[in-house]
Amino acid sequence: MPSLSPSSPSLSRRVRPSLLLLLTVFGPISMDLYLPALPALTAELGAVTSVAQLTVTACLIGLAAGQLIAGPLSDRFGRRGILLIGIAAYILTSVLCALSPSIELLILARLVQGLAGGVGIVIATAAGRDVFEGKALIRFYGRLTVIGGFAAIVGPLLGGLLNTFTDWRGLFVFLAVIGAVLLVITLLVFGETLPADQRTRGGFGETLQAYRTLLGDRVFLGAVLNQGFLYAALFAYLAGSTFVLQDIYGLSPQWYAAAFGLNSAGHMIFGYLAGRTAERWSIPGTLAAGVVVTALGAVGLLVAGLTPMPLWVVIISLFALSSGVAITAPPATTLALADYPQMAGTASSLLGMVRFGFGGIAAPFVGIAGALSILPLGITTVVTVLLAAAACLLLVRKRATPAGASRSRSASNPTLVA
Repeated sequence: MPSLSPSSPSLSRRVRPSLLLLLTVFGPISMDLYLPALPALTAELGAVTSVAQLTVTACLIGLAAGQLIAGPLSDRFGRRGILLIGIAAYILTSVLCALSPSIELLILARLVQGLAGGVGIVIATAAGRDVFEGKALIRFYGRLTVIGGFAAIVGPLLGGLLNTFTDWRGLFVFLAVIGAVLLVITLLVFGETLPADQRTRGGFGETLQAYRTLLGDRVFLGAVLNQGFLYAALFAYLAGSTFVLQDIYGLSPQWYAAAFGLNSAGHMIFGYLAGRTAERWSIPGTLAAGVVVTALGAVGLLVAGLTPMPLWVVIISLFALSSGVAITAPPATTLALADYPQMAGTASSLLGMVRFGFGGIAAPFVGIAGALSILPLGITTVVTVLLAAAACLLLVRKRATPAGASRSRSASNPTLVA
């Protein structure tokens, strides 16, 4: 993979790319670390399944909204101060989650925790825009996308391992400790990457104008909607699989973690191969292939919901669903960002907001029929993948027109793929 060269040596000394990657990983892992303990949490707080899954939804909505709020604020007031406030808020809300006496308070705390977690994601995006430019910037955002998706998968794996030593409250304490460590690291190695003379003065007006420009581009909109619907399927899987594998098929937290380990490996391998395939073959073709693989996984879950199926069928379906989403991430991100290096931070914030926001909307549907039915998960994933395919077709039609020819040539440049 090509190296990432900072656009300014002075800026490169103010922030380390590894820290930016850590900030991106931290949000998704925080979101789903406690998923293996979700059934126990539901029982202890006396909640029904669909209400308990609102703790996932609240965090997803917070992650989406936090990016939209923190991005413009950091453009105006600088990256470092906003990041430190976000991490401090995350530590406090993690402790509040651990101490929550009711499901209602936990849902509220998770919403605020998500808002704080979204700060890290968008600051990593914005600081990358400050430090990198041109093709290196596109590669950087592609790398963030793949690693962020991997983090969403590996979170339950880590949670399952920790669940052998502690309960769900202890998992939130662990997140608070990790937040404190991240705060210390940030204080030591994260310098301000946005000089005062380069900060915006127009407030939210400039941000709204940038959003209007992006949303007026049908190729950008098609790529973003494709990812939003596919990540809705992914987060529905994350919210529902813990009940499917533990309550229906009787897996222990350890075997549940092993199943997620398999999916983590698939997510990373296929995400990497997708980048290479898009570079050597076709960006839209790779995107379409990922949608097909995701659809196969979703159909498998739907069939398992309609008629009893052995465990291996469900695990393979979940594997295909996760791997298919990973295949789509590099080409879709390239299509969304290739023409906007001058506003890559804003574009990435909108992409991230749609991913987490759509996921937050989809997650509660998997618990509608209770903890002992796969059918809602199958229906939710099939519907969202169909919508993702529709968005992909809209994108392809636009790229087939003469007006989209120059964009097609730009997107096919292999150096733009992460």
